[in-house]
Amino acid sequence: MDRSKLCGCKGVRTCFVCEKKFNLTPTINSESLKKLSNASYCSYCNLLWSGWNAYEYKNHPNHTGTSYYLDGIFIEHEFINEAEETMLIKNLDTMPWDVSQSGRRKQNFGPKCNFKKRRLSMGNFNGFPVSTKFVQDRFDKIPILKNYFTIEQCSLEYRPEMGASIDPHVDDCWIWGERIITLSLQSDTVLTLTPHNIKYNNQYNTDYIPNVKCLPIPVNHVNYPIDVVRVLMPRRSLLVLYGKPRYLWEHCILREDIQERRLCIAYREFTPPYLKGGEKYTESCNILQKAKCFW
Repeated sequence: MDRSKLCGCKGVRTCFVCEKKFNLTPTINSESLKKLSNASYCSYCNLLWSGWNAYEYKNHPNHTGTSYYLDGIFIEHEFINEAEETMLIKNLDTMPWDVSQSGRRKQNFGPKCNFKKRRLSMGNFNGFPVSTKFVQDRFDKIPILKNYFTIEQCSLEYRPEMGASIDPHVDDCWIWGERIITLSLQSDTVLTLTPHNIKYNNQYNTDYIPNVKCLPIPVNHVNYPIDVVRVLMPRRSLLVLYGKPRYLWEHCILREDIQERRLCIAYREFTPPYLKGGEKYTESCNILQKAKCFW
């Protein structure tokens, strides 16, 4: 059904607006996830602890229950301070927001990508807002982000009154590199990870995954004792996903985890073929130059 004039939802994705209008059912049922084997991430000890409660990290170092190790999650608390957060939100809200799927709004700054045909073009990309430059500049202070060069910066808004969420997915592997960055603003939320169950051949362009250890397992599970991983993203924190959590697990934000307005800025880098020296560099060199601009 055509929902283009009602909301930004497409396909199976829904929000409160179109669910009410067309009597639709949400695609994600968190109650079914809670019945599985769950664990929550503690950013202080870098371990998963059994249980659904994403605020488990507040019990550190007095955790109880079973712990598990899963490399590939990094959180920097208070990556920006309160004054910087206030300034960022104010400046983001001076720019127009576009409607997006599942009750979200977005501001996208980056090249035009056709993931199905694997085609890349400049589109209307003209660099990034200068008010956000200090965030990118600060990446150099994080060892795991050494040589990170931002190609796409996307602001996302989640509002509880819209039933905002984002469905489980893996960020495209053809064009976006291994390190996936999210800066959380205005409120806490939780990133929920579930194993990538392969739905069709080469979903998310997984043939471009550079690390053979991170290739999806044909039997559609990650051979791990936990079915659901809960990662709290505190406001003003920086999250980096890499390695197996980036490639072998789908990530989503559940509707129930949006309790008040939440903004985030997501950052993406190119895959090695599109960087200097790569076989696709001639297609991306102008975009790489434009990504150095701030206006």
